This record gives sequence, structure tokens and C-alpha cells, in this order.
Amino acid sequence: MKTDKSKLNISGNLWFNRDDSKFLGTDRIRLLEKIDELGSITKAAKAAGICYKTAWDTVSAINNLAEKPLVDSLTGGKGGGGTRLTAEGKEIVTQFNLIQRELRRHLERLEEKLGNTDSLCSFLRRNSMRISARNIFYGTISAITTNSVTAEVTLTLKGDVKLTSVITNGAVENLGLTTGMDAYAIVKASSVMIGSDLHNSRFSARNLFRGTIVRIIEGEVNCEVDLEINGGTIISATITRDSVNELELKEGSRACALFKASDVLLGTA
Repeated sequence: MKTDKSKLNISGNLWFNRDDSKFLGTDRIRLLEKIDELGSITKAAKAAGICYKTAWDTVSAINNLAEKPLVDSLTGGKGGGGTRLTAEGKEIVTQFNLIQRELRRHLERLEEKLGNTDSLCSFLRRNSMRISARNIFYGTISAITTNSVTAEVTLTLKGDVKLTSVITNGAVENLGLTTGMDAYAIVKASSVMIGSDLHNSRFSARNLFRGTIVRIIEGEVNCEVDLEINGGTIISATITRDSVNELELKEGSRACALFKASDVLLGTA
């Protein structure tokens, strides 16, 4: 039976805590179950896929944190040596598994209530990206114009903001870019220029956006300037402190952000 790989599934990890420390989780419960089943830490460690020392240290930590020992080691005698769970240990395992089953049922009910999760999955994928560039924009490719070597790709962001990137035809082919598909635009903050009173000026840079400065983080040499444009999109720029002072940039003031189309990298999920 095929499973829908795009379907969003909810999972959770259950832990018992004691004195703000993690006491018992699924991995430790499974080790206790194996000890109870096999009667040996050595055999339980092998079954759990961990080394004997790790298993021994885990059992010691569990017993140290418990009010009463959960694991009892037997040494010799008529029944021979070995390890077993105490009555308290068996009860803890039973309680944990009971809560785990109820948690799973609860999460399954939440999955049903969520219904169509396509937009949520897309949002989570976008936010799972880890990249050093400050500016990551998400939008839909609205136009692709190619010439002999390069292609001009227009990405429409929220608020109907148009952003232009110039990349090679090879990159378009490798990424499988087509109009109508979702894509990411990535721009380093150091590639973004900030200006004021540029409404009647003309520039070779294809991307010029007007907006409001919502934040300025001042450093000894450089400052980070965040500009909010139409649709609530934030563009971050790194410029010198002297430039901030010369342009008299302040939070709440109007300004423009501009960058070259060749400084815009494109990516797909």
C-alpha cells in the first residue's frame, strides 16, 4: 500500500521528568522492557543496539533519579544471576505505555482535524531552510525570458511585488523552473543598497523597492537596516554607520532598497 509522502503527520516524544531533569523517555522505557524480557543488561543492550556501558550507565541514572529502584540486579543464588525490573519498574513501564497510547490517539485526532495540510507543509519547509543570507523571499514564478546565455526570471511575492533574477539558462534547466511554480529568491544583505529620495532617479539595478524603515541595528562600523515594502515583506540591508548618518535614516522614515538582478539567487523546494 502506497503512502502519501506529502501528508503531514504529527508525532510527539513523551518524557517523564523529575526535578526538572529528563527521567524516562521512549528509549529508556524500551531498554527497561528488554531487561524485563531478557533478564540481562548485556542482552538488553544488544537488543536495543547500544553498548553495555551505555545501558549500565542508563540503568544507574534511572535508579538514582527514582524514589525506589526500578531495576534490580541479582547476584548468583539458586535462581542464578541476572537483572529484572522491580514492581515499581513494571508499574512505571505500564503507566508510560498507557500515556503513550493516549498521546498517539490524541495526535491522530488532531491530524484528522487539520484536514488539508498542503499550505502548512509548505510553510514548514520554507522555515526549515538554514542559510546565511538574510533575505529569503518566497513567491511564484510569473515570467521567464531567455536569451542565448542567461534568463530573466520574474518572481511575484505577496502583495503582488515583482522581483527579478538573472541566472543562466543551465540553472533554469537544472532547477526545472517553469511559470506558475513556487520558488525562493535569496539575496545577501550586503548586496542591498539603501537610498532616499530616489523616486525620480534611474538605475541599472532591476530591483528597486520603496518602503518604510522598521528597524535599524547599529554596530560600530556597519548597521543592519530593515525596510518593509508592500505586502509586509522585509528587506534587510547591511550598510555602513556613516551611510546611515549621511542619509539620516531613522525608524519610521521612507526609503528605497535596490539590488541587481544578478545578485538574486533562485532555489526550489
